[in-house]
Amino acid sequence: MSAHAGHSLQALLAVAVFAAYEAGAWRLRRRGDRWTPRRDVVFGAGVAATLVPGAPTFTGHMLQHVVLGMVAPVLVVLGRPVTLLLRAVPKTARHRLKRVLGSWAAGVLVFPPVAAVIEAGSLWLLYRTSLFAAIGDEPWLHGHVFLTGLLFTTAVCRLDPFRHRVGLGVRAGALIGAAAAHAVLAKTLYVTPPPGVLLAVADRQAGAQLMYYGGDVVELGLALIVALQWYAARGRADVRARRARSRRTGVPRGARS
Repeated sequence: MSAHAGHSLQALLAVAVFAAYEAGAWRLRRRGDRWTPRRDVVFGAGVAATLVPGAPTFTGHMLQHVVLGMVAPVLVVLGRPVTLLLRAVPKTARHRLKRVLGSWAAGVLVFPPVAAVIEAGSLWLLYRTSLFAAIGDEPWLHGHVFLTGLLFTTAVCRLDPFRHRVGLGVRAGALIGAAAAHAVLAKTLYVTPPPGVLLAVADRQAGAQLMYYGGDVVELGLALIVALQWYAARGRADVRARRARSRRTGVPRGARS
């Protein structure tokens, strides 16, 4: 497939995905369910980010991959597409989807350490072996970068409903591990190019710095999402504890001493 045909197919797929999302959101609102427009906006921004064009330089390539593999997945996940799908589809389809999401295979894939190994490991395989020299900027590679980034972001954020529960500590640990793997990879690229690839020193170093600092920004955003979830969970736990104490002491909630 030519690069032009690949980009055209990518654009058509992006339009179809966003149209399907909006159809689901319209169905919810039509029957009176609440679905905040903010989610439409961030999901649309995430889909649009997958269409960022590449450039003939390594720096341009790395910019595209940071957007595809990190920025776009965060925006898409914030749109909570799985939640929307489960609420918008008919009851029979919903039960089938829940069985898939609750399956053993899905639990393994969205287990944060596994998702981190898949995402970071694929980048190391791409840039520290001869794979990058062999395949270059093929359109399917961009899709792979986006999907592995989406899997990792979904596993760490867990904004959509999953039957398999994972503690915040495991999610934070997977995020720290992936961030460290990205940082080390970027440093190796700053020193040496991918095997079999000739790059101008300034271009290679600029691309490596973009991977390093751009990754830091997005990973800080993911850390903020996890921290806010931890804060909310602690708040809910405190409320439950106060209610339990009220029941034990027989003091009505809201009563003044």
